[in-house]
Amino acid sequence: MIFAATPESPPGSAPGRYVRACLRTLTEQELNRALLARQLLLQRGSLSIPRALERMGGLQAQYAPSMYIGLWSRLEGFDRDALTGGLVRRSVVQATMMRATIHLVSKRDYWPLTVAIRGPRRRWWERMHPDRPRDMVAAAKRLRRFLADGPRKRAEIEEFLGRERALGIGAFLDLVRVPPSGTWEQRRADIYAAAEDWVGPEDVELPEGRNVIICRYLAAFGPATKADLADWAGIDVGELNDPLEKLKLRRFENEQGKELLDLPRAPLPHADTPAPPRFLPVWDATLLVHARRTGILPEEYRPLVFNVKTPNSVNTFLVDGRVAGTWRREGDRVKLEPFEGVPRKERRALDDEAKRLAVFHG
Repeated sequence: MIFAATPESPPGSAPGRYVRACLRTLTEQELNRALLARQLLLQRGSLSIPRALERMGGLQAQYAPSMYIGLWSRLEGFDRDALTGGLVRRSVVQATMMRATIHLVSKRDYWPLTVAIRGPRRRWWERMHPDRPRDMVAAAKRLRRFLADGPRKRAEIEEFLGRERALGIGAFLDLVRVPPSGTWEQRRADIYAAAEDWVGPEDVELPEGRNVIICRYLAAFGPATKADLADWAGIDVGELNDPLEKLKLRRFENEQGKELLDLPRAPLPHADTPAPPRFLPVWDATLLVHARRTGILPEEYRPLVFNVKTPNSVNTFLVDGRVAGTWRREGDRVKLEPFEGVPRKERRALDDEAKRLAVFHG
């Protein structure tokens, strides 16, 4: 049961009085199906790549092929060349963003998300590097002039600034990673451009950026707690309280009594909605701690997916909406390693999906 201050408090009641408000309780299974639906994992979508990325809250892209596999699992008829072409045409953008990790987002979302995380990202970097060079702002200005003639390779930037400054310069100058690097064909994303040159001029104020990042997260991963939103965005909860209060949101609670926030009319499928087998790439954001409430990664399997021996995570597959094992490509086939036995009916569907993934891999 959630206690909430409401505008319907009786006349003459003391300021700040809290009254009991009944919120609908969502089970873990309902939260699981909501996540799958919003991430296009219940049914593949027919959206354009930029619109799909906006619906999903972007895609993590530390390993370039993971972008392609993540979209293949979510979009009907997805073709690798469509994503590479989108990067070339600049309808989608690859950059270090939320939680200082590489993400793929739509061009339309790049500036709002960047503006929202810029301050928190810089403050985080400064806390983590107390012995940093003290001229990082000046170094960013020099690099901006250096990039005026076009994109540069990482090695060129390190030679120009020195390696120590180059490692953190993205917290002081908005940079994007540009093709042909960071694609299926050339996987290391090591060519950089100034965001203003590649995407266009910044045209968003901080309040709008915060609203966009809140709405993108809830649309992609909600219903969610404030803490989960802040964890995903890499923004202090306190910085999100004011914009959250101004947005019209639905409120629920989970089985532990924690308040969950959501967008009006966002999908909430029935808990019994069938979930087909799906293949996820390394570092898929649905498996991170911010989505733990959904049970998509059973806690007994979390150490098998994220641990010091596999710092890059592992490829996983879902059975009935939950991680049930890992996969890897072996020659011209996809080899499955279930954590436990998979029921016969689900195994047939899983094997069929694995064959389709092997064809996609080529």
